[in-house]
Amino acid sequence: MKHTQQVRKEHDGGSGDRPRFKQLAIAAARLADSKKAEEVSVYDMDGRSALADFVVVATVDNPAQLDAVDEEISTNLKKEGLFALYRDGMRSKNWKVLDYGGIIVHIFERKAREFYSFDKVYTGYGEIKWQEKAVEKPVTAKRKPAPKAAKAAPKEAKKAKKPAAKKIPAGKTRKAARKTPSKKRK
Repeated sequence: MKHTQQVRKEHDGGSGDRPRFKQLAIAAARLADSKKAEEVSVYDMDGRSALADFVVVATVDNPAQLDAVDEEISTNLKKEGLFALYRDGMRSKNWKVLDYGGIIVHIFERKAREFYSFDKVYTGYGEIKWQEKAVEKPVTAKRKPAPKAAKAAPKEAKKAKKPAAKKIPAGKTRKAARKTPSKKRK
């Protein structure tokens, strides 16, 4: 508990760890995106909140994806040495909140985000660009597909197959069957 109070005290109205929290908020947004979360936003609280420096908001389509995004963010931020100080909605199927001191992560099911009009809360706060810039590929002339091969010859040509193997009567070996003359087919 002492550690939680100390961390909370450090984040009153901004902190010296602000650049690190910005980097981790962007990482959280990318992790949510890697689990196919949509409408991912990172808001800069710009010292106007005693709770956090940055807020990450992500939308998911179903409860399984909600859990997957939560787990992905929690696991990877732990690897960076950042542990959730508070978690809410762990049994919820439509909204989870992860509080990391300098970062708060909201993960919403789509209908819940629309119902609560959550983005209106952050109107007026700066939104941080978190997506990596796509590397532009040089434009090359597209190849035309190769023309399809001409249709095969008439069906008669297809019928020219290897004759089926002859059945050997019971009790005879292959050698013995070869020596006996075969009957002509009509």
